[in-house]
Order: sequence, then C-alpha cells, then structure tokens
Amino acid sequence: MTEEKKCSDLLKAWFYKHRRDLPWRKNLSGYRVWVSEVMLQQTQVSVVIPYFEHWMRQFPTIKALAEASRDDVIRAWEGLGYYSRARNLHDAAQEICSHFNGVMPQTKQDLLKIKGIGPYTAGAIAAFAFGEKVIAVDGNVRRVLSRLYMVEDSIDVPKGQKIIDAYAEKLLCCDEPAAVVEGLIELGALVCQKAPKCWLCPLQKECKALKQEKTDRIPVRQKKPQVTRLHRLVWVMIQAGHVLIRREHQNGVMQDLWHFPFLEVTNDKRSISILLEHLKELLGKSLPPPELLDPIKHGFTRFQAHLYPHVWRLQGTDLQPIEGFKWVPLSELIDLPFCGGHRDLKKCLLSTKKA
Repeated sequence: MTEEKKCSDLLKAWFYKHRRDLPWRKNLSGYRVWVSEVMLQQTQVSVVIPYFEHWMRQFPTIKALAEASRDDVIRAWEGLGYYSRARNLHDAAQEICSHFNGVMPQTKQDLLKIKGIGPYTAGAIAAFAFGEKVIAVDGNVRRVLSRLYMVEDSIDVPKGQKIIDAYAEKLLCCDEPAAVVEGLIELGALVCQKAPKCWLCPLQKECKALKQEKTDRIPVRQKKPQVTRLHRLVWVMIQAGHVLIRREHQNGVMQDLWHFPFLEVTNDKRSISILLEHLKELLGKSLPPPELLDPIKHGFTRFQAHLYPHVWRLQGTDLQPIEGFKWVPLSELIDLPFCGGHRDLKKCLLSTKKA
C-alpha cells in the first residue's frame, strides 16, 4: 500500500466518524455547497450556520436568487461582511440562469467559466456535490498538508501553493475523493489547528512535521499586512421622524450598503469644532452642540475603523435636501443593509426612545 493510499484511507475513516452535522451537508446540491463555501470564506462555521439556513429559506433555488433584488440579497448578507461575496453570488446566479438554464454546472472546468467562482469554490462544488476527482485546497488543507509533508515554503506564495496542490492531487487515489477532500478540510478545522491537537490526528504516524517536532513552525506564512486605523466623525441628522443616510455606489467594501454621513480625521480626538465647521459649510447654517454617543470600533479587510457618533435632533418638518444623501423614515431604517459599525449605530438609534 502506498503512503498516499494509506493516508487517504485513514482520512476517510476518520471523516466518517468525526464529521460535523452541518446544514449544507444535508439535501446535498451544487447550489447548497456553493453558497456554504462562499459564506465560509473569512467567516467561522458557527457564524455561517444561521445565515445559511435563513438564506436557503429566502432563496431556495438558483432561480430564486437570480430573480431577487440586489437590496434583498445584500440585506440577507448583512452582518457577514465582505459584501462582494453576496454581489458575486447574485451575479453568478443570473449568469447560470442565462447561460446554463438555471442548472449548476457539474465539472470544475465549467464552473470556472462563471464569473466569481474561483478554483477552490469550483473544486469544492465539483467534488462535494458531483463526485468529480478534483482538489479543493483552502487554508485548512494547506495547513494539514504542509505539516504532513513538511513543506517549508510559504503557503501564501504560488511556489508553496503548487507544492501543496501536488500533494493534494496524490491523495485522490481512492474511489471516494470527496471524502478525502472534506476529511482534509475537517481535520484542519478540528484537529490540525494553529495549535495542533496531534494526539487526536489519524495521520500522526505519517506526519513529517510531528516527527521532526516542527508543528509550531509549519506552515510557513508571510507576514500579514499592517492594520490601518481610520477615525471618522459620524454625523447623524434626525428630523421629523427621518434620518439622513447615504448609499455607497462606488466599488469597494461598502458598495451597495448604507451608512451615516461621516468626516474622516487623522487622529482619535473628537474635534467637534472641525465637524461643526464642515456642516456649516455644507448646510449653510450653524448647528447647536450635538449629542455624543459612545465610540464604535469595527474591522474590515486590513482596516480598523473608529466611529465617533454625533447626533442632532432637529426641529421642524422642512427636510433640507443634501446632495448625495437621502432622508429616510426611521421606521424604514431597520430594513436597509448597513455596513459594519454603522449597523451597530443604527441598532443603537432604533433602540433609544428618543429616536
């Protein structure tokens, strides 16, 4: 028996015994695998489960997703972050309906023709839903295989990734490749973590990094980019049961999401004078001192944003139009998808009796 065949058999046996009871593994379909894999990018399983279940109730088929409005799709995704994933799902569903009669392609090669479906996701769909003998290598798999085969190249660069991919291909030497691929993913998620639980691993006798006592140094990774801190003076205008907000249309992490107006500043000091001067120029009038709310902090991609909310509750019923912004009834605020910390601010406003 070859080393690869032995590892494959051990992985399969371990997977069938220890796999988690996850909703996307029930009523298996290409669509369900696709949505789950996209949601699981950059997001923990425990967070994804309720979102996945809600998504499947709201968009049970590719056709239902394709026919949904962008607002409904973004709102269903609200809170998961990385909203380009939701937009790509929506666009791809429409493409599948237009070019594949609403039926998910079954091979990795055909899946890669769909905009927004990359090599990993295509491999996962083809392997898990349709049994194609293809690899799906995510961060968990790279961690497992880099230790198993003692790969000392960085797994974040093409050279290291090609080495890992080659090892993964060799393990697909059985009649149940999907179980091997899922076993690798599951092993990385449950056992071969950053701090590995080697005593629980079915591959411990084959693991080269464990034999050389280097599991704490493998995998090798490049240094993460430095986090950039953003400081924003947020101004919330409430008048006649309405609130002033803005929708971001430019490409970026906030695209299609709503947010409250804000002014970017260079440090974490609450300079109300700067904000008052900005609003006087914008509105053509001076405003009284605002109500100050607690700062809100949230992270996205490589940024950490610090929001400093300032609230004005204006008198009168004459809503002054401001270019680029929209007055929205407070009663409708709850149904609009907001980005990151602005969503927390929205909840704060809606929970106060004053609002």
